[in-house]
Amino acid sequence: MTGPAQGRTDRAERLIGAPAARLFACWTDPALLVHWLPPRGMSGRVEHFDPRPGGLFRLVLTYEDAGHAGKSDAGSDIVAGQFVEMDPPRHLAFVSRFDSDDPAFQGEMRMDWHFVPAAGGTLVRIVAANVPPGISAEDHAAGMESSLTQLAALVE
Repeated sequence: MTGPAQGRTDRAERLIGAPAARLFACWTDPALLVHWLPPRGMSGRVEHFDPRPGGLFRLVLTYEDAGHAGKSDAGSDIVAGQFVEMDPPRHLAFVSRFDSDDPAFQGEMRMDWHFVPAAGGTLVRIVAANVPPGISAEDHAAGMESSLTQLAALVE
């Protein structure tokens, strides 16, 4: 699941009052991941999760508002991917695809999560490359910010 990056790159960051190792652990433990990664208004379920380079994952994110259209079906986004880099507790990267018939949501997106020790905790930086054009920049920024807020609430 690798290919050249093309398209838009989105970024988000937040200083979180916890050590990098704790934040990295929240990413690699599927029981914790479902509590903070799904953006507000969604719930998550892990169908497969192997957090190591080359390891695969599959997540189902379901909208709590039944009237919200999902990328994969009427009310959910199904994301499948592969971890491509791990440097605990500093960095992890994965590539993913939405299970969608809509060409606007297809393509492989790469997300890099950096955990940088800083005064007061850890600066968490997200870089999302090759974001599918069907995901608006505003919605993606709000989703990443929501995940970071929920991660902070979990560990602080």
